[in-house]
Amino acid sequence: MPRIIAIVNQKGGVGKTTTVINVGASLALMGKKVLLVDLDPQGNLSAGLNVAPELIQEKNAYNALVGQMRLLDTIVETSVENLFVVPSDSNLAGAEIELVDVERREFRLKDSLSAELDYFDFIMIDCPPSLGLLTLNALSAATHYLVPLQSEFFALQGLTNILRTTELVKKHFNPPLEEEGILLTMFDGRSNLSKQVYQEMRQFAGDRLFATVIPRRVRLAESTSFGKPGVVYD
Repeated sequence: MPRIIAIVNQKGGVGKTTTVINVGASLALMGKKVLLVDLDPQGNLSAGLNVAPELIQEKNAYNALVGQMRLLDTIVETSVENLFVVPSDSNLAGAEIELVDVERREFRLKDSLSAELDYFDFIMIDCPPSLGLLTLNALSAATHYLVPLQSEFFALQGLTNILRTTELVKKHFNPPLEEEGILLTMFDGRSNLSKQVYQEMRQFAGDRLFATVIPRRVRLAESTSFGKPGVVYD
């Protein structure tokens, strides 16, 4: 079975999508077969990989969640060898409403991740900036979760909420779920605030905080507008 990693944070703008695109692309460049699942109705992951809008209309995560298509049939190739994506658009926002009264609504994504996806070494899920039904589906389907945190004042408070949610998911829906780690993003080495946040996170999380921090880089932000991962763009 592939390693299934949900990239989760209920706050927007912390680098979830950028993390998914670039970690996924890096693994693909290392020869791993990688599938990225865009579970955010904003569709930034799909746009960041330059998936054509008309293709998204035909193949998207919404169709898999509501049972219209198998997830396997919604996969799109990207320009990076070994890297594939299940795209999404604003239609996915309706899935949370449509699934409210559906049986096993928390496991719709897990049920779609069938044995036919054993082809992949890694499946990475880009979660929306909320802890709603879509994120719950991602955590219920995942083997691991990774938390990107922006180097800002409220990072620690937000992390507490995320960890509380993941513990509830482990207890009620997915006992084998494990933490991959906590990733500090948009780090500015010249800022005292960033340094302070790093020290607080290190004291709180210890070895759960990745040694690598992701610096704030203009080229990394530019890459998505060109529809390429940063590790390919520059």
